[in-house]
Amino acid sequence: MIFVNITTTDLERSKAFYTALGCDINPMFTDQNAACVVWDENTNFMVLTHGHFSQFTDKQIADPHTVAQVLLSFSRDSRDHVDKTVDAGVTAGGREPRPAQDHGFMYGRSLEDPDGNVLEFLYMEPQATEQGPEAYVAEHGAGPDLVPGR
Repeated sequence: MIFVNITTTDLERSKAFYTALGCDINPMFTDQNAACVVWDENTNFMVLTHGHFSQFTDKQIADPHTVAQVLLSFSRDSRDHVDKTVDAGVTAGGREPRPAQDHGFMYGRSLEDPDGNVLEFLYMEPQATEQGPEAYVAEHGAGPDLVPGR
């Protein structure tokens, strides 16, 4: 299992945002300082107030509106699923900071939660997942500029 810890300035707003994306809140690990946001059976977010988060580090807490520390990426089942997830997030108070990225074999969109934490949602064509992006490009004729590392 993975637990990703992120900060919030408004715990109730964060809980509403993540449930709008289709997540559940695990009440056994949720209180006035933190919410356990269940993404799937192996992935959870611990959304922590700044005061609570500061108990786990001596470092200054970054403002995700101005500093990027991590980009959290999640695969989706289809391009449509990517779009529906990001659109739900924007409706729930998030912001899409940049246009969709369509590389032929991979499609993705970014979403900032209300605190500025960046989530990315992507769909990769099954052939590219199984055989690599070059196999997809070779079969579908996309340009080499779409293959990572070129």
